[in-house]
Amino acid sequence: MFNNERYLTCGVDSSIPLELQLFLWECVYQLPEPKDYLQVFELSPSGSMQSIVHSSEEPEYRKVYMIPSAAPITQKLYVIDDGDHSTMLLASEY
Repeated sequence: MFNNERYLTCGVDSSIPLELQLFLWECVYQLPEPKDYLQVFELSPSGSMQSIVHSSEEPEYRKVYMIPSAAPITQKLYVIDDGDHSTMLLASEY
């Protein structure tokens, strides 16, 4: 899973910094198998840090990352694998 063409929506492209996009893709890539087709990322500021909660339902998974950020953001994203390609999108675009 997630070893196919990667896409992102206009919303992700315009509101999520490239370095953060790459970090989120790497989080999905590093997950042990089996992986849920739906990966959820909840981003929120925590002082001068970007808090990232990565979760999935089946199998159940939850990990929190704290990374330094000059401008932390609040956003919820999904990364979905449909078999042919993987797409990163904002929850509001689902």
